[in-house]
Amino acid sequence: MNISSVGSRQQWLEARLDLLAQEKAASRQLAALAAQRRSLPAVEVDKDYVFEGPSGRSRLVDLFESRSQLIVYHFMWLHDLDEGCPSCSFAVDNMPDPVHLNQGADTTLVLISRAPYQRLSQFKARMGWQLPWYSSHGSDFNYDFHVSNDESIAPVEYNYKDKATLHREGLDYVAAPGADGQGISVFVSDGGKVYHTYSCYGVGADVMLSTYRFLDLTPLGRQRYINEWLWHDRYGVGDDHEHQH
Repeated sequence: MNISSVGSRQQWLEARLDLLAQEKAASRQLAALAAQRRSLPAVEVDKDYVFEGPSGRSRLVDLFESRSQLIVYHFMWLHDLDEGCPSCSFAVDNMPDPVHLNQGADTTLVLISRAPYQRLSQFKARMGWQLPWYSSHGSDFNYDFHVSNDESIAPVEYNYKDKATLHREGLDYVAAPGADGQGISVFVSDGGKVYHTYSCYGVGADVMLSTYRFLDLTPLGRQRYINEWLWHDRYGVGDDHEHQH
């Protein structure tokens, strides 16, 4: 390991106090953004989506489990490999024990993927996860919330960018027919109606990655050994796990 800078304790303290002032300013800005996020208007969901889950067929309102808020992580399924996305798997590995969301904040966190439920259930068992996971296979849910693209179903859009913009930015793979992306969507319910309040995509969804938050405190930072293209049960298995999509 190469240490980039060595100094006296006094030099460290001066630099640390300067950084502390910037950290406080950033924290105030994040708090202001959170308040702005909470003030977004809620939009009623007027389509009756049906999902397949551990208890059979469920409607969107059922996914709340009688709570007021629902956070959906749109988990990418790699249809060419018939496997869950390693990057999304890394995100789920970082998600909190839901007890604090469920009991402390009246909020349910679920995973939703556009793949048959049987495969999701098998992959969930392999990874040892406990979060509820639902299949949107056969519904418009992924397309309406812009984590899957098929122009015959809905206009291409990802991260609030249309097909032409995605092409200009070299993101054609996201716009390809049948392609999935990752994202987070938030809903609230009054017990009957469901409202959509927020969605983010791509790097905006890295709020889940507590591993990176810890590494940001260290001199080495976000090291490459934290590999977003590797499932947690494949560390040390060999070099044949790498792939691109």
